[in-house]
Amino acid sequence: MLLVAAALLVSPALPAPVAHQVGPNPRPMEFGALPTPGRRRNAASGNEAEPAPEKHDRLADCLTVGRSNPDLAISLARHWLDEVKLPSERVRANQCLGMMLSQQGDFDGAVAAFGDAVGLIPEAQAVGAVPLMAMAGNAALAASKPQDALTWLDRATVVHGFADNLALAAIQDDRARALVALNRNADAMAALAKSHELAPQNAEGWLLSATLYRRDKNLAAAQHDIEEAARLSPRDPAVGVEAGVIAMLGNREDAARQSWQSVVAMSPASDEARVARGYLEQIGAAPTSSPVPPKPGQDEEITR
Repeated sequence: MLLVAAALLVSPALPAPVAHQVGPNPRPMEFGALPTPGRRRNAASGNEAEPAPEKHDRLADCLTVGRSNPDLAISLARHWLDEVKLPSERVRANQCLGMMLSQQGDFDGAVAAFGDAVGLIPEAQAVGAVPLMAMAGNAALAASKPQDALTWLDRATVVHGFADNLALAAIQDDRARALVALNRNADAMAALAKSHELAPQNAEGWLLSATLYRRDKNLAAAQHDIEEAARLSPRDPAVGVEAGVIAMLGNREDAARQSWQSVVAMSPASDEARVARGYLEQIGAAPTSSPVPPKPGQDEEITR
């Protein structure tokens, strides 16, 4: 579902990593289609009425278009909003609009779209609004508005009945990012502890707590958590970069070099690989483990 934080605590010889810091997540959460709100009561008759199902899933169609042409998907979503009045359809149209605006970098617009969708969901069906609250929070983080993000994310955590622990853990991860941006590191660590409790298989949560421990100079705890992240997601380049930073701060230069070399080998075109290359250039080539053989006659000169 990764927001602006203070500079990371690394040795003066290393630039602060960017791609994996406890800060804004450049990848908005992409929950699937929301469940359509339940049957509505016909005010005139008192009977329950249910709209006829659509032939096509317009949300799925909109998101499919957005994979290749987000501008067109935004236009489709806005046209959809112009032509429908049924709240459940407006919820889905706003979801597509918010996701496409996030993809295009209009995070304020995305927050507004997700917020409009949340406002259309009845309180009795608030469980269906949790993913939208989470997406609004994530977009607010990307817009560098951590307090707004925290408001949305806190609201999502108090809805009863939402049972997707992995999604709830992702919400706690984003809460941690917002709290770090607000200089509330202890609260951020508590959010990450909750993330671990909800979904111990969530590698991103372990990566974030490792980074936060490293910033607080608790290298033992940072090493433990980055090992968990690496076990769960061994090919994640962000994990490899952070593992190298932790190793370097622990005076384990060979381990740091191996971590950064693995990032470059696995994801050569990634931002993480660019960071890893910069670190590798700073520390230089590994020293040879074999002694340089003496030139002929040199050994005799030394023993004289």
